[in-house]
Amino acid sequence: MPEHAPTLQLIGVVVLAVAAVAWTVVLMRLLRRTGFQTPTRCTPTALPALPSQRRTGPALESVELTPAEQDAFAGLVRQLANG
Repeated sequence: MPEHAPTLQLIGVVVLAVAAVAWTVVLMRLLRRTGFQTPTRCTPTALPALPSQRRTGPALESVELTPAEQDAFAGLVRQLANG
């Protein structure tokens, strides 16, 4: 028994520990008795008020950079990497 802790404080810790164990046991029994199962995931249904959405995104775009632009971009990346 620690010397610096009062007796009532130690009794309180023990009471809280016993209450936590009892709560856990009761909860497990209730869950087992009710046949608790993980909820099944339902398939989402379309909302009639919202328009249908397309499944594909826009076409990818790319731009060729000139050597000067590539050098400027590399310098920017180096500058950002150094902090």
